[in-house]
Amino acid sequence: MIRTKNLWLVLGLVASLSLVATADVVAPWIDMYMAGGTAVWLFNNTTEETADILHVEFEQEVTITHYIAFGGGMVCTGALTGTTFDFAGELIKKGTLQIDLPLGAVPSLAQWLKMDELGNTTPIGSPFFTSLTVLGRLFGIGIVALRESDPAALGAAFEQFFADNAAYLAGLSESLGMSLADSLMPIIMASPADGITNFFNTIMGMLGLTELSAVVTGDVNWGALFVALGM
Repeated sequence: MIRTKNLWLVLGLVASLSLVATADVVAPWIDMYMAGGTAVWLFNNTTEETADILHVEFEQEVTITHYIAFGGGMVCTGALTGTTFDFAGELIKKGTLQIDLPLGAVPSLAQWLKMDELGNTTPIGSPFFTSLTVLGRLFGIGIVALRESDPAALGAAFEQFFADNAAYLAGLSESLGMSLADSLMPIIMASPADGITNFFNTIMGMLGLTELSAVVTGDVNWGALFVALGM
């Protein structure tokens, strides 16, 4: 099993995706095209570093029918049917890992990783994600990592976040019947990652938000938080 160390410290904002009937996905380092009954996904190493691992997750079980690396060698470390996959080996910068999947299978998370001599891994580049659930998890883990390494920077990021969104958050606090800042900051500064994730999911649920695009392209300016978390 691959050991992790601050696995999701780097949190990047991916532009909202248009998942239309043809399943076209436009993303900074991922391409997809259809070949017959197969969705051919191309994961391009645009990190400017040699990558040791590609970590990929799906919300539902999928079966990988074929994969091949261009610019190195990577092998799947586990079964080819499941929801979570790690491809380990070495892929040079500008290399590509091709993964063939059934039509309609869309990753909820993908991330290039670097491994040290002790087997610990750290992210390189920004993660690709298509799921609101994954965004909440990334927030939780990333916030805790920054809180432990630089709590002043985390506090400053949230101060800027509240300033950037003062008018919107005032109306939101009124509609929710609670001060969002007063409710949020004790959780941010003391809770484990799961607690932060649960709070994020609760707020999204209270607002009736179920799609990632509605969050990242909506009325809230997330810029200060994304920058602080390593975007």
